[in-house]
Amino acid sequence: MKKALVLLACLLPTAALAHGGAGAGSFPTGFGHPFSGADHMLAMVALGLLAAQVGGRALWALPAAFVGAMVVGGALGAGGMPFPGVEPTILASCIILGALVAMAVRLPLSVMLAAAAGFGAAHGWAHGAEGPETGLAIYAAGFAVATALLHGLGILAGRAVPALAIRGAGALAAVSGAALALAG
Repeated sequence: MKKALVLLACLLPTAALAHGGAGAGSFPTGFGHPFSGADHMLAMVALGLLAAQVGGRALWALPAAFVGAMVVGGALGAGGMPFPGVEPTILASCIILGALVAMAVRLPLSVMLAAAAGFGAAHGWAHGAEGPETGLAIYAAGFAVATALLHGLGILAGRAVPALAIRGAGALAAVSGAALALAG
């Protein structure tokens, strides 16, 4: 098992930061963008795991804050607004969200919502900055739906597996995020 985790962590850097140009704006192109890099997938699933772990209002509020801010960030990125440090922020989202899950940290919901929104804005900015010149709205709908589905996957996993396994998945996300950061 340990060898498999080490192998996965070593392979992930090759998939990180896979933010290529998106071409013409379409729902499928936007939908595919969150799957274009391990950094996006790790953070989005980890947020879902965190929402499941915390429960209550966080179950819907954390994903909603992330997706809402992601759409706004996408518009800002598409509009050419600067976002200094966007890539380190995206990688930090993997590490921090994973660490929160791994340590089963229960911060105040307002703090978690602010973090989710900040991370969502960074991910959205990357989606929008690399998005199409035309058809941005349908492209944004695609990446918003894909992100919500990745959050949902994290929530389902967080509800279906034992707490120790959730914490292990969080640790894997944090370590993988750190590996991606070191590889970049």
